[in-house]
Amino acid sequence: QLKLVESGGGLVRPGGSLRLSCATSGFTLDGYTIGWFRQAPGKEREGILCITSSDRSTLYADSLQGRFTISRDNAKNMVSLQVNNLKPEDTAVYYCAARSAGCSRYVVMYPIWGQGSQVTVSS
Repeated sequence: QLKLVESGGGLVRPGGSLRLSCATSGFTLDGYTIGWFRQAPGKEREGILCITSSDRSTLYADSLQGRFTISRDNAKNMVSLQVNNLKPEDTAVYYCAARSAGCSRYVVMYPIWGQGSQVTVSS
């Protein structure tokens, strides 16, 4: 079964940082695009960042510029999402997803998903 396994979420104070990881299970990362999504309470899941197999990244929300960065390590079959200067509005369940084509910000374009990782930003 092809799936992704996420880790690294938790409770963080405003202004803090965390690093979310997304590891492949049942397949190798090479050749796959990975997208990060988040779903806040009562809202739809939204695409926030994406990185292609050729290491090109795309940020889908200007408001996240300078705070969210994505990286990949094909040797470890892992993609990371570094988030700095966290704000309460960043509270959400964060998901990673994989597809064999290029980046897309749309949920329906990704056939492989992780289980989600809760990030709560609160003092």
